[in-house]
Amino acid sequence: MTARNRELFNLVVVGLITGIGFASVYIAHQAEVSAGSLSYALLFLGLYVVAHMVARVAVPYADPYLLPMVALLTAVGLTLIYRLNPDDAFRQGLWIVVGVGAFSGTLLVLRHDYRILESYKYLFGIGALLLLALPAAPVLGKTVNGARLWVDIGPLQFQPGEFAKLALIVFLAGYLREKREVLAQGRLKDLGPLLFIWGGAMLVLVQTHDLGSALLYFGIFLGMLYVATARLAYVAGGLGLFVVGALALYQVVPRVEERVTAWTDPWSDAQASGYQIIQSLYSIANGGFWGTGLGKGTFTTTGGSELIPFAKTDFIYSVISQELGLVGAAGLLLVYMLIIVRGFRIALLADDGFSKLLAAGLTFAFALQTFIILGGIVRLIPLTGITLPFVSYGGSSILANFVLLAGLLLLSNRANALSVGR
Repeated sequence: MTARNRELFNLVVVGLITGIGFASVYIAHQAEVSAGSLSYALLFLGLYVVAHMVARVAVPYADPYLLPMVALLTAVGLTLIYRLNPDDAFRQGLWIVVGVGAFSGTLLVLRHDYRILESYKYLFGIGALLLLALPAAPVLGKTVNGARLWVDIGPLQFQPGEFAKLALIVFLAGYLREKREVLAQGRLKDLGPLLFIWGGAMLVLVQTHDLGSALLYFGIFLGMLYVATARLAYVAGGLGLFVVGALALYQVVPRVEERVTAWTDPWSDAQASGYQIIQSLYSIANGGFWGTGLGKGTFTTTGGSELIPFAKTDFIYSVISQELGLVGAAGLLLVYMLIIVRGFRIALLADDGFSKLLAAGLTFAFALQTFIILGGIVRLIPLTGITLPFVSYGGSSILANFVLLAGLLLLSNRANALSVGR
């Protein structure tokens, strides 16, 4: 069986799982299977078949497992969001359609040679800074839950930081490929442009109080720098700077102090700062080993108020853990781990420096974002308000991650095509 046929077969399996999931939610609420559950599954399968056909034309040698695994993640997210609020599920479905369109467009535009992006690395770096600065604008920016990370332009509301992440990875891949040898020698003058771009990005993130993204960007920066230079001294120095900066922010930014307190002792303020994490932990514990079953979890009081605030976004993993149990939650983690493994495999197979760094950066961004949100939910690290890739509700995250997926498939296609040619 060819790689693309394996991809199609796995997508059909995901479509069946999606139908079973929606049918389970319908049965839990109405004791019957509605035609709506089947239509959701068929539309979902049809959408990913279209994505598969584009991949078959544009990237015939690409990894055959990434797209089906992403389809599975979006299916889980859409099913759980539907279980919480059908209207939100409809909007999320529309964003997935737009995301698949962005995925297909990226593949078709860059199918001949994505390495042309390296020629515009400085434009990508400046673009990343401009995108990060948009929420700080007095008219465009909007503060949500203490973090100023949204932009309102007419009827459109989005998080520019999701797209700035991709632009910054392209800049870092291009610059580090060009300067990796001199950077490995430790010459400080060659760190100037990097420190300028990175310092500006971190300053904007701190000003907008988007600390979850600040941690994400800082980690991506250190990870790519280490991949390019193999110098642990850079990582150690960066971690030291991060600790100093975190201590300073803890003293002067109330939001940081609140998050750290909720992490170390959420029960000290159980009705305020610690409420979310406590309710999340109770939800996870209530799922037990096998879970309550799809549609049978408890997420609202008898009065209709939410037990877990922002369940569809920040805490959707708690919803999954309650209804699918430890088995389902661990299975979801396994899918994320497999995507990360495939991504780093692409980086190893790539034959040029820019491709290796770009694949490593995209994969590390995906891995670190997953770790930050899941680590916060289970109290491994302080909670930050970023999304769980492909699962949480949110259009900006869906779009950016589909473009990230397209990038990995483009990189994989070139690496595998070269190996076949040999």
